[in-house]
Amino acid sequence: MEFQWRAHQSMYVRSFLKGRGISRRLLNQIKYHGGKIIVNGHPETVKYTLQVGDIVQVTLPPEQDTSVLAFDHGELPVLYEDDHYLIINKPPGLTSIPVYYDDTNSIANWVKAYYESHHYENQVIHIVTRLDRLTSGGMVIAKHRFAHTLLEDLMLAGDVTKVYTAYTNHPVSSDKHGWIEAPIGRKDGSIIERCVTPAGKPAKTEYWMEEKLKSDLYQYRVQIHTGRTHQIRVHFAHQGAPLVGDTLYGGNARPPLNRQALHCCSLSFTHPITREALHITAPLSSDIREWLQTEGVTILKQ
Repeated sequence: MEFQWRAHQSMYVRSFLKGRGISRRLLNQIKYHGGKIIVNGHPETVKYTLQVGDIVQVTLPPEQDTSVLAFDHGELPVLYEDDHYLIINKPPGLTSIPVYYDDTNSIANWVKAYYESHHYENQVIHIVTRLDRLTSGGMVIAKHRFAHTLLEDLMLAGDVTKVYTAYTNHPVSSDKHGWIEAPIGRKDGSIIERCVTPAGKPAKTEYWMEEKLKSDLYQYRVQIHTGRTHQIRVHFAHQGAPLVGDTLYGGNARPPLNRQALHCCSLSFTHPITREALHITAPLSSDIREWLQTEGVTILKQ
């Protein structure tokens, strides 16, 4: 990581890095476990006093990979990559992490193989934003623990915008724009299914009806303001507008699509290390495109 001290007053490296989110604990790890702090090309300690224009380079200690994650050399659709984050366009049908009944067919397995093929020093997988197995679209993987922590903090503060494209057979409401605020919890007797219940956790979903594609087909843009399991699926079903193909929540099957018609189409946030404004778009998955073609629909917006 590289930073520049731009202010005119002097400051200790320790204080400067704290302002960048590097905790005292992480500074100790850098000091005692193989990390480095370099200022203007020379090794320095946290007590060094920065002057305007100084360049600070921080090398984090390598993380020990204790996992036994299998490699799965699937073709990883990369949308964005730097030293800190990898953003991909997840295909449908893959879990985010291995599950008990399938320990190889997950995004984590694919990323592990990708890291290995690129000979990255740190091969620990840090998945930040997960998607359901049958949901496609943008996913963020952090390349190290510090990047993971910083982005999770942004998510908790509501500073990461996740937007989805969803298709329904019925309108969510008579309004083209609206909010669904209803608590979500586990459905009694099921370890998978969720429902709207007073005993659940607060959940907030915002939606825009973008296109009425046919008499029984609507395209929505959806932004989630909380991160509950199956949130969009549960909220839309609660409104009487289950997603196309979402048979778990009352949606109608619509061959050849064999899953819920839900795709994370964009991710936006300020990069917590470079401070760059990122807006990453994920093109619609091929199975949704092919299904829309069979419906005779021209894709106008995503």
